[in-house]
Amino acid sequence: MAEIEDWKIKGELALNCNCDLFCPCVVSLGAAKPTHGYCQAWMAVRIDDGHWGSTSLKGVNVAALLDIPGRMGEGGWSVGLYVDDKASDEQTHALEMILSGSAKGTTGLFKLLVANFLGTQRMPVTYETNGIERSVTAGRKVMATIKQIDGARPGEPVTIQNTSYWMGPEVIVAQGVKAKVRDFGRVWTFDDKSAELCNIEWSGP
Repeated sequence: MAEIEDWKIKGELALNCNCDLFCPCVVSLGAAKPTHGYCQAWMAVRIDDGHWGSTSLKGVNVAALLDIPGRMGEGGWSVGLYVDDKASDEQTHALEMILSGSAKGTTGLFKLLVANFLGTQRMPVTYETNGIERSVTAGRKVMATIKQIDGARPGEPVTIQNTSYWMGPEVIVAQGVKAKVRDFGRVWTFDDKSAELCNIEWSGP
């Protein structure tokens, strides 16, 4: 068994799924049924600061494909991971441990929920911010742009606050602009579908 190091990640997470706006999994903490009874999604993390033991994770981008057959909280997830090809072997190993749940801590629940790990691929992973939009690519496997939805007060995002959602206590409501996933036999399009942004601060073990 791989040794678990002390770890921490700070940054921003973007997620876009096949639910109609807005995804019921967030406020129900995974107990509610997704819009179509199952969840298909991509997510990406921009790591602004972090470490795995003595290995820095700062500046690494990582993305994932998520295929969930029912309610999020009932498990059975299939997950494929995309790590930026500029990451070292040590950084890639750390992110596999963290995002598979093997590193315990904030993401430890993944160990119970993920039934089928589809593997890790290394390729260019980008995470760009342009005002209220976020654009993410993982090679040509994930190519997506999402944007925050308009609220009553111009310039302020619509947020869900003080939630116990695993990502973090404040979630910004967003929507797919143009988003597609093409990998592992999946061909998904999430234009106009539910999306979210969250500042994250995860740690373990």
